[in-house]
Amino acid sequence: MIVMGGIIGSGIFINPYVVAQQVHSALLIVGAWVAGGFIALAGAFIYAELSSYTSLSGGQYIYLRDAFHPALAFIYGWSLLLVTQTGGMAAVAVTFARYACDVTGVAANEQTIASLTGFVLLALTVVNCIGVRAGGTTQNLFMVLKLFGIALLVFAGLLMVKPASVFPAPVASSANTWNAITAFGAALIPVQFAYGGWQTACFVAGEVRRPEKTLPRALLLGIAGVIVVYVSVNFVCVRVLGPATLSHTATPASAVMQIALGRTGAKLIGIAIAISTLGFLSQSMLTAPRVYFAMAEDGLFFRSLARLNGARVPAVAIALQGALALIIALSGRYEQILNYVVSVDVVFFGLSAACLFAFRRRKVPSSFRVPGHPFTTLFFIAACSWLVFSTVARYPANSLIGLGIMLSGFPMYLFWNARASRARAAASDQGLARPAQSGSD
Repeated sequence: MIVMGGIIGSGIFINPYVVAQQVHSALLIVGAWVAGGFIALAGAFIYAELSSYTSLSGGQYIYLRDAFHPALAFIYGWSLLLVTQTGGMAAVAVTFARYACDVTGVAANEQTIASLTGFVLLALTVVNCIGVRAGGTTQNLFMVLKLFGIALLVFAGLLMVKPASVFPAPVASSANTWNAITAFGAALIPVQFAYGGWQTACFVAGEVRRPEKTLPRALLLGIAGVIVVYVSVNFVCVRVLGPATLSHTATPASAVMQIALGRTGAKLIGIAIAISTLGFLSQSMLTAPRVYFAMAEDGLFFRSLARLNGARVPAVAIALQGALALIIALSGRYEQILNYVVSVDVVFFGLSAACLFAFRRRKVPSSFRVPGHPFTTLFFIAACSWLVFSTVARYPANSLIGLGIMLSGFPMYLFWNARASRARAAASDQGLARPAQSGSD
């Protein structure tokens, strides 16, 4: 539930039209989602092995710290807090507010959107501060409801609507091969955003029974299930709307349900989307603060983030996550957030995959091995590099903003590392002073 809940948010209901704007045939539209699924599955195999190396909470932060250097791990955590996790949460929270207004008939003005966004982020922050069990139960409930809504969309589109298009082979155009490659790469940007989030399950390794066995199994089964869901939804959207109409339909899931079941269908899918966004936000609140907790335990962030409340959860870290997500939500548009989130997130996907080479060189024992390594691992790293290049090429301004925030983590690491070194030196001096004073007494 955590793996699938971290992936399925609002992207699958909105991004099909963004993909259709980049590639214009039915086969390429669905093909982009299949390709994105293979990339995600390759990443799942890699993270399955990485998760078997340690039972500590923190996920990629722990892998990068132990494989390479604490500086790289800190920059990852810094980017997660300021860009990738909070940016994704902000985009999804705004989407929830818009669909909630549509379902309830409330005017979707800026004040209402801001109020609903703030309310949902605050409510989920409180729920996850209550304890892991409360957050997990909430996550499971939302996941079941969102899968029910997706199943309704797929069956309605397949059984209750005549197809608007067939799936011919892509027609050759005057565009050169380079433009075709970059267009497909650009189509993978929203696809990768929609598939992203599976890696966050590794953040809670320290709170999972037998994580070295449970996490690999959950990652592979969860990703496989999401591929089936995503390809099915996109097949239905293209089948019902056709590529041209899909590229001009900003709410394709609602359009499909409107055609299949009229206004009632549009209302039902609106409720499903709102629930789906809540599930994604709940999962994000449950998992990501464990990274900031691990940073604080290493002395590389505010010590208060490493404190556990009476329910044994890092409540301060959870509150910080919610507050920053709200700030980002109120400061930018969905498309801007999408672009600078993906460029940074994919950089760390590739770097985390490279951790496998370091761990295997050191012969660190693990209970799972990536099949086809190093070729499958290199394929994933190459795919990540391609996505970063495509994102920067298509959206240079927003991508550079995200990468700039990421690089700003290095001077912050120097600051926190120096502070931690001084604290360790002071503690060492106090430890030496006490025996001397005791001896003189």
